[in-house]
Amino acid sequence: MNRRAPRHTRPSRTVFSLAAEPIAGESLTPSAQPGGGSGVGAAGSTEPNPAEASSGPDWLSEPARFLSRDLSWLEFNARVLAIAQDVSTPLLERVRFLSIFSSNLDEFFMKRVGRLRESVQSGRALPGAEAYGPADLLFQVRERIQKLLLARTECWRKSVRPALASAGIHILHWEDLSGEERAEADHWFTRNVFPILTPLAVDSGHRFPFISNQSLSLALLVRRPGATEAHFARVKVPDAPARLLRLGSALRFVSVREIIERNLGELFPGMEVLQTLGFRVTRDAELDPSDEQPDDLLEAMERQLKERRFADVVRLEAPAGGGRILRFLADELAVGPEDIYEVDGPLDYTMLDTIADLDIGELHFPRWAPSAPRALEDQSKSIFAQIRAGDILLQHPYDSFEASVERFVREAAADPKVLCIKQSLYRTSGDGAFVNALARAAESGKQVAVLVELRARFDEARNISWARKLEDAGAHVAYGVVGLKTHTKMALVVRQEAAGLRCYAHVGTGNYNSRTASIYEDLSLLTCNPEITEDVVDLFNLMTGRSRQTEFRRLLVAPVAMKQRFLELIEREAAFAQQGQPARIVAKMNQLEDRGVMDALYRASQAGVPIDLLVRGFCCLRPGVPGLSENIRVRSIVGRFLEHSRIFHFGAGRADPLDGEFFIGSADWMYRNLQTRVEAAVPLESRGHRESVWRILKWSMEDTRLGWDMQGDGSFRSSASTETAQADDRQLGLHSRLMAAAVAGTSLVRPQSD
Repeated sequence: MNRRAPRHTRPSRTVFSLAAEPIAGESLTPSAQPGGGSGVGAAGSTEPNPAEASSGPDWLSEPARFLSRDLSWLEFNARVLAIAQDVSTPLLERVRFLSIFSSNLDEFFMKRVGRLRESVQSGRALPGAEAYGPADLLFQVRERIQKLLLARTECWRKSVRPALASAGIHILHWEDLSGEERAEADHWFTRNVFPILTPLAVDSGHRFPFISNQSLSLALLVRRPGATEAHFARVKVPDAPARLLRLGSALRFVSVREIIERNLGELFPGMEVLQTLGFRVTRDAELDPSDEQPDDLLEAMERQLKERRFADVVRLEAPAGGGRILRFLADELAVGPEDIYEVDGPLDYTMLDTIADLDIGELHFPRWAPSAPRALEDQSKSIFAQIRAGDILLQHPYDSFEASVERFVREAAADPKVLCIKQSLYRTSGDGAFVNALARAAESGKQVAVLVELRARFDEARNISWARKLEDAGAHVAYGVVGLKTHTKMALVVRQEAAGLRCYAHVGTGNYNSRTASIYEDLSLLTCNPEITEDVVDLFNLMTGRSRQTEFRRLLVAPVAMKQRFLELIEREAAFAQQGQPARIVAKMNQLEDRGVMDALYRASQAGVPIDLLVRGFCCLRPGVPGLSENIRVRSIVGRFLEHSRIFHFGAGRADPLDGEFFIGSADWMYRNLQTRVEAAVPLESRGHRESVWRILKWSMEDTRLGWDMQGDGSFRSSASTETAQADDRQLGLHSRLMAAAVAGTSLVRPQSD
């Protein structure tokens, strides 16, 4: 069997032993400030220390002015884990966030670790002004992950699992089951699992089996009675019908892996089972970009998806004490000791979704049902008449996505006056609400043009399916601009009216996905303003045709001019500050990584501009560093809803922030968004809309429940304050305040333009 050369990440620093003692973990509860004692820039780390670096203008030539994207992302996942550790979080939501943390970490390995390992093996430096070499960074990443895994284990074993037991929810081991329960589990195994299991032996007649990405397996050493030679075998634990079995009517559960392990005699009759070991593999999911544009992108993506199945293993998870089996697995899977992670607890924490889904109201966050936006409450009027009455700004999940954005496309598909519908689909939902409406519109004779982004990571196969369904219905399907991903969230409807053709548009910050719209916070604008809709028409022509348009009236479009305009706006605020005029920048996004933008923000800070950045995920900018960024504050909001909207505010020399400029859009301040994707941001013209969005920003900045404040070394400190009065709205947290406003009918978003 051909295998890659062994990997050596940092042989000069350490050699990882399969029997090494675990690294001591630390509590990551909000009060303990995750990342504050062990994260990026912490004691014992090789992260450059801002206090030791040069100050003043020389900072801008120092690689240390930027934090590592990967280490910063791990600090974000520490904040996710902190929600599970927080005993004030409802119990089943704590279980959910343990699963989310683990799923996030899976994606991190699939997206980032493979890329780092490839850099180590090839000897290629990391791009840009990265302060670490790839081997150094990979070492730092592993150290941080080990500590996070220990914190997860402590959270599960010492806090969440005992709390579940106290609530009458028991996650049991086989030895904990009664005789009756064991009989029930055995019977269930025989009827529901045994027929779909395929034991695979490895010997001279059987090659080592393919192990699929994120699959959970049992590895065994078996031998014939009286024989001396043992053989390896593998049994895959099926995803269906379940990973956890509920026993009887009580809330008592046992893992399917343990049930299989106790019934191995049925799979290997007459054989001795000497040792068993559960294990799980993670494979690299990065598709290798090609320098050549394929003749058919859809066929090329299908080929690459097949290749992804056989990509390198980047992580092998197993319990401690794997011994001979683990060494055999490592050899066959071509992984080194640095790729092996010992797991103490469930091998696949996402199986806990079964527990998190239990319908026990008092153990969840209070139920939230979004209401129809006030501007769209009158069902007797068409949505187009209501848009003509004034632009409509929406905030999901506080405003119903189904009653607004879905309704917009649904009514367009059914309206005989609608001649044309165009929409970009990046990640859409499994229920196909938008795809079905667009297909019906095409089948009824309307012109339907859809931009389906086939390269949306982990949604490629689903998007290929949607593309084929739309093509079969007669829609015109395009797969994007050559060399660019299409990430913008945009829909256009062209309607025949008495005065002629009128265009209506939707521009949003989030995907056309009904499921995620209930848990992701996003903004949407419905408009028939000709200055905006004409830009939308031109942008669709760019995406579906061969337009080379570089100028737009109102939209900021990437990669055409968005970055340049943002840089101009930042520099303008710096000029205002230097002239003694009011200046301010407030920006909300998912991630911050573009070095050109960060350097512009550093210069604006040095010019005296107050800058507030709300960055949910990773942030490569260092805030609060003397001589570099003392006027920059970075805050992260992590809670029950995923903060997903992008909002950009520039003071424009005005004392009243509402007189400044506001944009909402689909792009983060990342190189990929600004340079290699089609993105759009739309200005908010209505003062009412600006007031609404300003309140979102203001409430985010003053949140003392969900907020985390970033330090110059990349760590975060919880902004939860015991000094803030419980009655103070700031202590409620952003999400509770917005839900309360929606229930009270004082929604932040004013639907009518001024």
